[in-house]
Amino acid sequence: MLRALTFVFLLAALPASAAERFGDYDPVDFGFRGPAAYPVHGIDVARFQNEIDWRRVKLSGVAFAFIKATEGGDLKDPQFDRNWQLAAREGVPRGAYHFYYFCTDPEIQARWFIRNVPRRGRALPPVLDLEWNPFSPTCTTRPPGAEVRRQVRIFLDIVERHYGRRPIIYTTPDFYKQTGIGAVRAEFWLRSVARTPDLVYPGQPWAFWQYTGTGIVPGVEAGVDINVFRGSSAEWDRWLRRNHR
Repeated sequence: MLRALTFVFLLAALPASAAERFGDYDPVDFGFRGPAAYPVHGIDVARFQNEIDWRRVKLSGVAFAFIKATEGGDLKDPQFDRNWQLAAREGVPRGAYHFYYFCTDPEIQARWFIRNVPRRGRALPPVLDLEWNPFSPTCTTRPPGAEVRRQVRIFLDIVERHYGRRPIIYTTPDFYKQTGIGAVRAEFWLRSVARTPDLVYPGQPWAFWQYTGTGIVPGVEAGVDINVFRGSSAEWDRWLRRNHR
């Protein structure tokens, strides 16, 4: 009952066709430069979404999905294999992401990701998730920016050599400001759930924007992250031809 009462369609924040499919438990009015300006929307998921109905996700109009694969040097998301296989089976372009852990060497983390994410089969570029984790029970360290960038370049280089594509960097406002991660060579996926990216990351190019963590998508339990691709449908098709392989 509570979910039914709090379900609010993003009529002001999504194109009309998408507004019929996706909602939000806590919608934000981003104005005319918000998610409504972008026709291509996708999700990112992890174990917290439990068992996803990928057929319903596909039918809802989700254009892509980034799926959590690994964290640190020894954690694999228990839903990764299922999500990876079923998303592909339903024809949802999908990529895998690694949550970086600042108490494990980047070489170990890169090898762990490679060990668990297949190279065979079509996929989007890998993603490196970079954010502080103040709630970690084992590692809350925050290295200086130069050290962060050094570790990140090592990880990216190893993963790029294995998969033949440079990983995308996902990051958050505070991490971006405190580390200078924007100076690292990569495409960027930016989180900004209250304001548009141009206001939060001025001057930073980006390919994907995560605009909510409380989205409602058919086939996914509870709130889910929803993202847009920066470009038109035609530009998405061109990007996909280059990167979905």
